[in-house]
Amino acid sequence: MEYKVFFTVFAVVFIAELGDKTQLATMLFAADKDVSKFTVFLGASLALIVASGIGVLAGDIISQYISTKHLQYLAGIGFISIGIWMLIKAQA
Repeated sequence: MEYKVFFTVFAVVFIAELGDKTQLATMLFAADKDVSKFTVFLGASLALIVASGIGVLAGDIISQYISTKHLQYLAGIGFISIGIWMLIKAQA
């Protein structure tokens, strides 16, 4: 196992999910006194596993056509573009 990659991915996903809308939704489900907390945990965990699996498969397929370096540039341009769009929209 590539421990460096494992811990890097874990840290990035963990930090990104803290306070995210999916975590807030999970907290709302768990707040219901009539709902099993274990069932909420299993459902949320399975959803994150499936979503992550789709991301891994999509990344693997895309990397067959576009280099990792170009994907990083495209992701950076995408995030910057969204940020600029949000700034413009907020001032309108």
